[in-house]
Amino acid sequence: MKLVISPGAFKHSLSAAAVAQAIAAGLTRSGLGADLVLLPIADGGNGTLDAFLVGGGQRITRTVRDPLGRPIEAAFGLLSDQTAVIEMALASGLELLRPDELDPLAATTYGTGQLMQAALDAGAKRVIVGMGGSATVDGGAGCLQALGVKLLEANGAEISPGGGHLRQSAQLDTSGLDPRWAQTEVIIASDVDNPALGPDGAAAVFGPQKGASPTEVALLEANLHHFFTLVNDQLGVDVRSARGGGAAGAFSAGLMAFLGGQIQPGIDLILEQLSFDEHLRDADLVITGEGQMDAQTVHGKGPIGVARRARERGVPTVALVGGLDADDALLHEAGLWAVLSVVDKPMPLQTALDHAAELVERAALRLGYLLRIGTPGQQNV
Repeated sequence: MKLVISPGAFKHSLSAAAVAQAIAAGLTRSGLGADLVLLPIADGGNGTLDAFLVGGGQRITRTVRDPLGRPIEAAFGLLSDQTAVIEMALASGLELLRPDELDPLAATTYGTGQLMQAALDAGAKRVIVGMGGSATVDGGAGCLQALGVKLLEANGAEISPGGGHLRQSAQLDTSGLDPRWAQTEVIIASDVDNPALGPDGAAAVFGPQKGASPTEVALLEANLHHFFTLVNDQLGVDVRSARGGGAAGAFSAGLMAFLGGQIQPGIDLILEQLSFDEHLRDADLVITGEGQMDAQTVHGKGPIGVARRARERGVPTVALVGGLDADDALLHEAGLWAVLSVVDKPMPLQTALDHAAELVERAALRLGYLLRIGTPGQQNV
């Protein structure tokens, strides 16, 4: 048998690579005689940089600002074809902050802009920006400021960082933007299709995840509306209802407006980079997974992207997950043949997170025993 192991990260516990290794360990322990191909994946969020670098490339580290403006070491990737990979969560991500530090009114994407400029200076001709896991709702304003765009108040002073100050912007000055960006392709790797504004927009849907109260959600919505209306009025670019513009606190819309960014599903970009289709040619089964599989999973998340690609080539897919809160029939229709929880008994969430590697390995062990039932010559091994 040939099994392709392509899980995403288990948030707050295991990277995608660690999940893949735990699955491989469990299958090996089961005695299943199989060729195991490990291709950990991401969809633009956590693990995106690691997934792109599986096939080679440089990991370059720079000192940048974290979401609250403090210095932090963050990396970007530079591939052999002069494509740079920016995982915005490494500079502007939610997991960089303690729960008591969450502040979507002040959090900024400035550090991600610093990484993007460093990638341009390193010779990148194409820049992929992974959008998941952000701590910000600033419409990409911080990133743009790091790239040389000035967001000015009526008195000519620059606005302060964070989505809470966007309403002070009265004039956009793009004269400081590096002219090389006009010849650089910017790809937005995203797994959401929410617009920047409205009830399905960045503030309403994602603001609470970043610590915004109902009052702050309303303020952020008004500020984003003001900012992108100003963009439309002064630059003639309307991204207020653009599909996918709400990703990462409307960072996606900001890159569309100022750098001509184009959205592509993050999982498709990574599967192409991993030559996933080639590995499927003689594969018998694909094993994927994520920490929490829910209704959002079917809307562009990594495991479903894997399953759909495998189904197109006649290869079944099984998912190992930490939690399951989605209709089984819906997941099956999306391409998954079976979804198995790795949690084998009642336990507190923190216990599951602390022992995630062990739980994944044990679940893979059970899956391996099950697969041996249908494998000639292995039932009595």
